[in-house]
Amino acid sequence: MPEPFEPRTDPDVDLRVPADRRELTARPATILAAIAAGGVLGALARAGLQHAVPHPPTGFAWATFTINTFGCLLIGVLMAVLGHLDGGPPLARPFLGVGVLGGFTTFSTYAVDIQQAIVVGAPGTALAYLAATLLGALAAVALGDAVTAGLLRRATR
Repeated sequence: MPEPFEPRTDPDVDLRVPADRRELTARPATILAAIAAGGVLGALARAGLQHAVPHPPTGFAWATFTINTFGCLLIGVLMAVLGHLDGGPPLARPFLGVGVLGGFTTFSTYAVDIQQAIVVGAPGTALAYLAATLLGALAAVALGDAVTAGLLRRATR
């Protein structure tokens, strides 16, 4: 398992921690702009894919399932790469991780898809979708991180 790293710029701030407060006050506009720009790109990509592969309320939401599992795979890859680069460029995590991949993946649509399937009388589909997405996303992030970290270790030997 790769070593955890401390990113140089972390958009996930805890205002109770003095170092986090200093980081946020040092360059809040830059961090927020990076997140916003990435979020636009990620959300547009997700919306395009969901529009291309619609599903009825009683059907399995394949587009959202694919988006969330693929997005989690990419999050695992990104975290392994940034860990290998000792955090990488200062705005890489806010732009790519929180922005692009945060805008691309979607918990809210996942929850709405489950709720709609239950309301229209397809609880089996809802349960299968709920479980498949949860397990697929967890497996994808672990796989992306492990495979990428292994490849990076092998490449730097």
